[in-house]
Amino acid sequence: VGFVVGLAYQNPYLSPYEEFQRYKTHPAIRHYFEGGKRISYGARAITAGGLQSLPKTVFPGGALIGCDAGFLNTSRIKGSHAAIKTGMLAAESAFAALGEGRQHDELASYPAAFEKSWLHEELHVARNFKPWMSKGLYIGTIMTGIDQMVFRGKAPWTLHHQHADHECLKPASQFKPIAYPKPDGKLTFDRLSSVFISNTNHAEDQPIHLTLKNAAIPVDVNLAKYAGPEQRYCPAGVYEFVKNDAGQDRLQINAQNCVHCKTCDIKDPTQNIVWVTPEGGGGPNYPNM
Repeated sequence: VGFVVGLAYQNPYLSPYEEFQRYKTHPAIRHYFEGGKRISYGARAITAGGLQSLPKTVFPGGALIGCDAGFLNTSRIKGSHAAIKTGMLAAESAFAALGEGRQHDELASYPAAFEKSWLHEELHVARNFKPWMSKGLYIGTIMTGIDQMVFRGKAPWTLHHQHADHECLKPASQFKPIAYPKPDGKLTFDRLSSVFISNTNHAEDQPIHLTLKNAAIPVDVNLAKYAGPEQRYCPAGVYEFVKNDAGQDRLQINAQNCVHCKTCDIKDPTQNIVWVTPEGGGGPNYPNM
């Protein structure tokens, strides 16, 4: 079962993980889960900005394809076909470059081929979905209906994203803490037991892949102004505010819990967290996948 929370939310007390647990208790949803067994857990941040958010996809010696670049049709929540197609386009461009002895050039023919492909046309049709939905459920639904049903995705306008997700969080003083129900171990679960069944296992002696640009910011800014949102937006309990021997707050980073979703890199309001690829293959190991 998948559950999606847009990371442009404003309330620093919101916890995507806890929202999913609460969702399962809804009377219209509960009966689908009751009697079932939790067999796996994982979390991912998906690039949902669409055509307007695509970065430069080529660089000397490489290219970005699939969801790494953001080739996702957000309106359909489908990206496998886009990953396959962009992989094919990049491979064809690489094959041609190697045949011409251009091993170190940028694959300029790859983005050019994408712009002429059916995938570009598909993403162009869906380009306004995310910007419209960011304006609210009702306005977004109405305008997306007009965009898709009346103009068939070919409206004479293209909306653009106004803010990065980390810019959307507002001070905690403007909100009340959210009281999430305690997990019952049958229908709802705590984060750490969920992380355990993701089969995440980082070597204890490997370099920490989550670091801070400024060690003072989590307490001085994030905790003071935003009530420490990193302890809630992380779906794996990596970030935890604890007291030191002097009774002062400090941020503890439990990097071994990380399920590699990169939410922290995206949502940290001060962009103070540095996420790099961990060593080895110790990340989540999802069974039957």
